[in-house]
Amino acid sequence: MDLGLRDRVYVLTGASRGLGFATAQALVRDGAKVVVSGRTAGTVEAAVAALGEDRAAGITGDLGDPGTGPRLMTVARERFGRLDGALVSVGGPPRGTATGTGEDAWLAAFHTIFLGTVRLARLVAETIGTVPDGADAAIGLVLSTSVRVPLDGLAISNGLRPGLAGFAKDLANELGPRGIRVVSLLPGRILTDRNLALLDSPAAQAEAAAAIPLRRLGDPAEFGRVAAFALSPAASYLTGVAVPVDGGVTSAF
Repeated sequence: MDLGLRDRVYVLTGASRGLGFATAQALVRDGAKVVVSGRTAGTVEAAVAALGEDRAAGITGDLGDPGTGPRLMTVARERFGRLDGALVSVGGPPRGTATGTGEDAWLAAFHTIFLGTVRLARLVAETIGTVPDGADAAIGLVLSTSVRVPLDGLAISNGLRPGLAGFAKDLANELGPRGIRVVSLLPGRILTDRNLALLDSPAAQAEAAAAIPLRRLGDPAEFGRVAAFALSPAASYLTGVAVPVDGGVTSAF
């Protein structure tokens, strides 16, 4: 299937590894060009090298820094001459319970995960502007199944992710007349470094897999293919939705 990605340009945050990197791989494989960001220079450089320097560029930056977004926009325009969308991912917040998580942790996560995401999504929409009739642009937010079902020991995620899903739907309604789509992606138990740390033994992984209808943990590439499709012109009538990528744990309804 031709996703219509050839020579389209996407910005991806938190994409030097994990779900963002898997999405960058899927986009590049189908002909897109990408600008990826991450917080560590070494992992960003390795990601760009793996993706191919003719198809990828990278910057080191934290989404909580208001200067990161403008730098991403500048690289996309100067290196590749256009912008067709973005995947906004900031990774997972620290573990903690609702009463056991300190206010400083909540504020730090709010500034990075919530405000950082909102800031960049708005900037991407402003940079893209209004697309011509028949064209397509898209913004994807990487959230979590905690949007649908709270996760034990992840109070910050349970508090912030549903709010971002609401923001994404509101943004989709606002940007739809401009030809810009907005989707939320809700990954479940996928074998990223973070989930490997949370499920730190074969027994823990087996227990988690037993609760998934497909009876296995996901591979990052499986998420990446879904995200690449959602961002692509092939999904041109898909907007305002939250798509679980979790092996059937949560409902799409």
